[in-house]
Amino acid sequence: MSEEKKLSANEGIKTRSNYLRGTIAEGLADLSTGSLSDDDQQLIKFHGSYQQDDRDLRAGRRKHKLEKAYSFMIRIRVPGGVATPQQWLETDRMAGQFANGTIKLTTRQAFQFHGIIKSNLKRTVREINQAAMDTIAACGDVNRNVMCNPNPHLSSVHAEVLEAAREISAHLTPATRAYHEIWLDGEKIETSEEAQEPIYGKTYLPRKFKITIAVPPSNDVDIFANCLSFIAIVEDGKLAGYNVAVGGGMGSTHGDEKTYPRIADVIAFCTPEQVVDVAEKIVLIQRDFGCRTDRKHARFKYTVDDHGPDWILVKLNDYLGYELGPVRDYEFTDNGDRFGWVEDEKGNFHFTLFVEGGRVLDTEAYPMRTGLREIAAIHDGDFRLTANQNLMIANVSPAKKAEVEALLEKYGMARSHERSAMRLASIACVALPTCGLALAEAERHLPDVVTRLEEDLESLGLRHDAITIRMTGCPNGCGRPFISEIGFVGRGPGRYNLYLGGGHAGQRLSKLYRQDLADEDIRATLRPILERYAKEREEGERFGDFVIRAGIVAATRQGGDFHANIGEEAYAKG
Repeated sequence: MSEEKKLSANEGIKTRSNYLRGTIAEGLADLSTGSLSDDDQQLIKFHGSYQQDDRDLRAGRRKHKLEKAYSFMIRIRVPGGVATPQQWLETDRMAGQFANGTIKLTTRQAFQFHGIIKSNLKRTVREINQAAMDTIAACGDVNRNVMCNPNPHLSSVHAEVLEAAREISAHLTPATRAYHEIWLDGEKIETSEEAQEPIYGKTYLPRKFKITIAVPPSNDVDIFANCLSFIAIVEDGKLAGYNVAVGGGMGSTHGDEKTYPRIADVIAFCTPEQVVDVAEKIVLIQRDFGCRTDRKHARFKYTVDDHGPDWILVKLNDYLGYELGPVRDYEFTDNGDRFGWVEDEKGNFHFTLFVEGGRVLDTEAYPMRTGLREIAAIHDGDFRLTANQNLMIANVSPAKKAEVEALLEKYGMARSHERSAMRLASIACVALPTCGLALAEAERHLPDVVTRLEEDLESLGLRHDAITIRMTGCPNGCGRPFISEIGFVGRGPGRYNLYLGGGHAGQRLSKLYRQDLADEDIRATLRPILERYAKEREEGERFGDFVIRAGIVAATRQGGDFHANIGEEAYAKG
């Protein structure tokens, strides 16, 4: 008889936490240190925060025998990526009052603050809630922020899709009162364990869980990279329902071939009335069958691989108590944002602003944060965060359009999108100096890499080719590099793994082309490939498709193929 495997350490932390309470309240009150206990650092993620320290300052503080420069990141859930002008103004105020003066727009349509010290943490969370937003379940082993297409001009069903995202988000929000007790001074209520967490149970999920909704033909939320996704099926101009996609995920670990990114499988069709039920039951399947002994194997993508997509569908129908329908036809053509002004069928206007690295801040040359604050003060529509870290000033009424346009001009934002198509298609994670997992730069460095490549793009006539390019500081894949046409994943200071061949619409994984590539060699490595693409591509052929057809890398159809056909043989083909 085989020995039963030991549960991962995080399972014990959750079990002992009394439904995510731990000793967080006591730790916040202890101002003798800027840190929290090890267990509470894990639990605070469920409340929407990560403890970090400024790695740029580590050596100097160590030399002077000082504690690390601890601070906290707070992530604000924005279901569907839609925020009101008043919420934008409050977010802007808190970024200046409590954080480092910047607003980070994440790849999951959320706001992020960085640099919040422990003594300000509780007040910041409380004021976020006073602005009709929250941070609960923005991180941790639960369902995260539910994403959906932010572009209302795509179809008249957008309002229905947004509402579905909000309903799923609300339904899957943890029920524990710990959040209200710790951060909002709520009354402590004694209830049964069953009432505390009717969906998640005492130990929640094995790992984080991500849900998206997309409206074809735009896959701007990268549905194939998420645990569970719903693909809106529009027939005769109306929302007929959703195809259900399961088992996507990006994370990997350098040198561990048991870990890999995975593309979601589309397994069934559900009606609009069934979508929340389907979301709950998929979460229950992961709760009941996900791996709790190995955190590296605990994501839903591995549950799907271990049992197979067909088994997932059978189990899903069993949990639902009814049969879902067969997959319906759909097509994705891109996953980028549509920049500049767009008028919708109702006569309202939407302006999508390019925000490099998703970082909203003021510089002397480009006071973007100030400009957006002034727009929010007069805006009569809403703001929509895109999954590509950009921002849409949405639902501008005809009466306000000229005023908004004037402010865009005044603060240099009106032509923010007049850049190379590659730059507009770029994404980077935060990485250094605050992310404890980062091995290399990403957000601070990708703009420089693109600048170098733009010289070649210009000379080769590729300035207007939207080649998706992404950079992350580690292989956890927060910026979704493994489905981009060009992906850089940090291995160490100034060194990256280079991946090629992802699908332009996010429908295919990329393949490792160069391992441990020095930053100074990036341009020389990519130049010959870009030259071949410019000369040899077929009509309408995307860069990711070309490098596969040309034999530069092999196609990666699914996670099991991710580590195959790499190494010197693949390098020689380049």
